[in-house]
Amino acid sequence: MEVTKVEAVKKTKWKVELNHQFAFVLYKKELSRFGIEEGGELSEELFEKIKKDIVLKRAKLRAMHLLTDMARTESGLREKLKQGMYPEDIIEQTIAYVKSFGYLDDGKYAENFILSRKESKSRKEIYALLINKGIDTDRIDRAFEDCYEENGEREAIRRLIRKKRVDIPHASEPELHKLYGYLARKGFRYEDIRQVIQNYNDNA
Repeated sequence: MEVTKVEAVKKTKWKVELNHQFAFVLYKKELSRFGIEEGGELSEELFEKIKKDIVLKRAKLRAMHLLTDMARTESGLREKLKQGMYPEDIIEQTIAYVKSFGYLDDGKYAENFILSRKESKSRKEIYALLINKGIDTDRIDRAFEDCYEENGEREAIRRLIRKKRVDIPHASEPELHKLYGYLARKGFRYEDIRQVIQNYNDNA
C-alpha cells in the first residue's frame, strides 16, 4: 500500500492516508519506528500489526478512561472516539470490547439518568434529554416503566414549587398563572399541575 499522505493534526500526532484513504493517526515517533513517510510503501502485514497492536490498544485504553471519567451512552462514546480520529472498524471493536465487560449499557444509563432527575424534571424533559444522548426510544420507554411509580410526576411538581418558594394558599392570580406557565414549559401535564396546586396544602 502506498503512503499517499502524512499530515500533522497536532504537534505530536500525524494522520496517515494509504492509497488516498484515511488509515489511522500515529505519534511522530511511531512514524519513525515503522518507517512511514509520504510516498513510501506499507505492507499489508505491517498495516494490520499497527492497527491491532497500536491503534486498537490505544482506542481501548481511551474508551476505558472515558468511561471511568463519567458514565456515557454508546452514542456518546462513539462520538468521543470519532473525535479522537479512530477508524470506524477500530471504534466497532472497541465498543464491543467495553460492552463485554458490562461497562457500556444504555438501558442502565437511562435508568440512572431518570432516577437522578425525576424529582426535579418532567418525563417529557427527561425523555428529550435521553433522545439527545442517542438512546433509542425502546430502551427509554423500558427505563421509564422501571423507574416511575404512580404520581411520580406530581411529586416532582411539588418539589419544584417548594424550590421556588411559592406560597400557594396566599399566591395571587398572576403569581399562580406564572407558576402554571413555568411548570408547563418544564413539560408537566396541565392536569397534574392543577391537581398539585389545588391540593397543595394536603400534600406539601
